Amino acid sequence: MAKYLIEASYSQEGLKALVKDGGSGRKAAVEAATKALGGRVESMYFAFGTSDVYVTVEAPDNVTAAAFALAIGGTGVAAHLKTIVLLTPEEVDQAAKKSAGSGFRAPGH
Repeated sequence: MAKYLIEASYSQEGLKALVKDGGSGRKAAVEAATKALGGRVESMYFAFGTSDVYVTVEAPDNVTAAAFALAIGGTGVAAHLKTIVLLTPEEVDQAAKKSAGSGFRAPGH
């Protein structure tokens, strides 16, 4: 399964839900939504700063990750939502091997 990092900031509505449900309640909600789409929450942390929450999830594919982002984004609980595809070192090795034979030439070279 592919891994994703989800970074989000709560909207006012989302903060109200956090206060009402607590961190454990919000984690349970995220886990249920992820599971319904065939994925799994690997970790979830709340933070100070620009983003309020960081979640790493496993999902079958990019389409499933996008569906998760749309489902969460559509609720209005997030003022900011960002999904980042995470690659293993082995996947980067595979990409490096493929890029070596790409024939790409930088401008001026």
